[in-house]
Amino acid sequence: MRIAISIGLLVLLGAVGAYAYEGLTVDAPVPTYGIVLFTIGIALLIVVGVGLMGLLFYSSRHGYDEPPHIKQ
Repeated sequence: MRIAISIGLLVLLGAVGAYAYEGLTVDAPVPTYGIVLFTIGIALLIVVGVGLMGLLFYSSRHGYDEPPHIKQ
């Protein structure tokens, strides 16, 4: 079963690689709005990533990740 899954994933990886290579070899210029949208998307991705990592470190340092202590 592992071999079948591995072969399927490798075939999928090859198909995605071929599709990406085909898309990168096309000589079509990216319009201005495309560059603007890519820039906005990357900026939002960075803001969300930094925010989530900040919350992770904050919760870890303030003890929010510890299991609850039940008083008996």
